[in-house]
Amino acid sequence: MSSKNRNLTLAGVVIVASAGAFVAGRMTAPGADASASGEKGSAGLSGKVSDRGGIGESGEAGSSRRSLAERVAANKSTAVKGEEALAKMEALMRTTDPIERSKAWLDFVNSIDPNEFESVVASFRSLGMTDTRMTEYSMLLSAWAKKDPMQALEYAKANTGNRFARNTILTAWAAYDPDGAIRWAEQNHQTKEGEGNPWMIGVIQGLAASDPARASQLLAGMTMSEERGEALSVLLPTILAQGSDAAKAWADGMADESLKQGAMSRIAETLAAKDPAGMAAWLMQNPGEAADRSMDNVISAWMEKDKDAAVAYYKGLPAGDVRTNALRGVANSMAMTDPRAAADFLDAHASDANDRVYEQFVWNSFGEAPDIAVNYISKLTNEDQQSRLYGRMLDGWLRKDYNTASQWISQNSLPTNVAERIQKRMQDMQQRQQ
Repeated sequence: MSSKNRNLTLAGVVIVASAGAFVAGRMTAPGADASASGEKGSAGLSGKVSDRGGIGESGEAGSSRRSLAERVAANKSTAVKGEEALAKMEALMRTTDPIERSKAWLDFVNSIDPNEFESVVASFRSLGMTDTRMTEYSMLLSAWAKKDPMQALEYAKANTGNRFARNTILTAWAAYDPDGAIRWAEQNHQTKEGEGNPWMIGVIQGLAASDPARASQLLAGMTMSEERGEALSVLLPTILAQGSDAAKAWADGMADESLKQGAMSRIAETLAAKDPAGMAAWLMQNPGEAADRSMDNVISAWMEKDKDAAVAYYKGLPAGDVRTNALRGVANSMAMTDPRAAADFLDAHASDANDRVYEQFVWNSFGEAPDIAVNYISKLTNEDQQSRLYGRMLDGWLRKDYNTASQWISQNSLPTNVAERIQKRMQDMQQRQQ
């Protein structure tokens, strides 16, 4: 394969692998990582990767030298080995120009001698795994997967404590050898009740762009689990890119009802801003968990786009769960901008409201109008839920505006257990102020 084609191929893999960092970063590490590695966490939503220090992110390699991209490109035709590879890697990590750094790093990973990947990866990890280095790490693992995925996976298994590295490698491997990647994923997972195969997440991500049908089959074959939900997340962008009708048909064709409802919910919420009427009608035609979970978000999106049309749609629905869920969306949207109007709308359509409608109204209106929000807590029929909501809202209001909140408390009747707890809270706050 020519040098140019190798670069293009790896660049495509890295796009997939970098997307994988987002999903893999949300995964909980199954065990502690080796302390010398520096890979302690993830770059996803649930947390940040630890910065173990090492070579700094600032400082150029010397203004009198050629650019890093030029220096690496000049030697690209010859595989770099040993100390040369490590020296080049450390020089690259010192640059602050993101464009130059990305170009030079791509050339560098393509030039590594296959026998040197283990030492290069180990050295890279020893520098400290920070958020800003995760893209380079993904590229390095992906390049290794192109040369020797089995060796890369064995190293990751022995030296990393979370799924990120192995799923990044599997993503790259599945893009050009899906059968091999699938076999590894199946052979290296011990089935446990309630747990899906975590390695299929990377495989599905690698297959998504080139063979979404096969990726969908692998997804459908996973047991209902958190892992299946993560696999659905990495496949959905490819499905959604095919258009609204194709995405709906894809979900409609699922045999597993739980997976189907999960897919419908995510599709509806993702496409609601573009086509709220279409998504609302689709949910209405398929009552179930997806409609229960997502109709309010779809209607809220519709309210932002065309308030009158959204309200008219709600009013035209037959009585039942779907109509109640639609009311929740209308009230939620109104509550964030005009709590008084939202409260009046709820009062006028109280026959459609339930505890969930009132609870979300309280949460959404509290920031703008706590005095209105707390008055609707008493409408909840679940006493435990009502008590917890009183505690959260009144405590927050006392911290925000003690005088107004305490006046409301003195003038309104509260459940005994709530009143006792709030009075103690007020005494504690007064004592701290003295």
